[in-house]
Amino acid sequence: MMKKLLAFVCLPLLLVGCVTTLTNLTATSQPRSPNNLYLIEYQWDTTEQAIKPDTIKPYVVVGFDTYAMQQTARMTNRWEVYVPVPPDKDVLNYHFKVDYEFARFGKPGQASKSSEEYKLYIK
Repeated sequence: MMKKLLAFVCLPLLLVGCVTTLTNLTATSQPRSPNNLYLIEYQWDTTEQAIKPDTIKPYVVVGFDTYAMQQTARMTNRWEVYVPVPPDKDVLNYHFKVDYEFARFGKPGQASKSSEEYKLYIK
């Protein structure tokens, strides 16, 4: 009984110990751009030591379109991309998707994380 109780108490501590967050850094509204391109940015923070940092591949997903993000200069955890928005649209619905590899016994594992959906209002 005591072993089951100990396992039940330790499980949440293990789950809390490995946290990955995708933080949207994009303003909720931007002025209309003459070239119809809008900067989308996010920050990736993780305590998961098994993730291989050089394999992180983030994307902005807009409908069925994906836009590969580039790492922000002089930053290790921030990414950005310019996304086109047609001049007749006032709102852009998007979310982030991040593919990555992690270390495990034998062959590296592959995984993906997605964010909630966000809206960018264009004025």
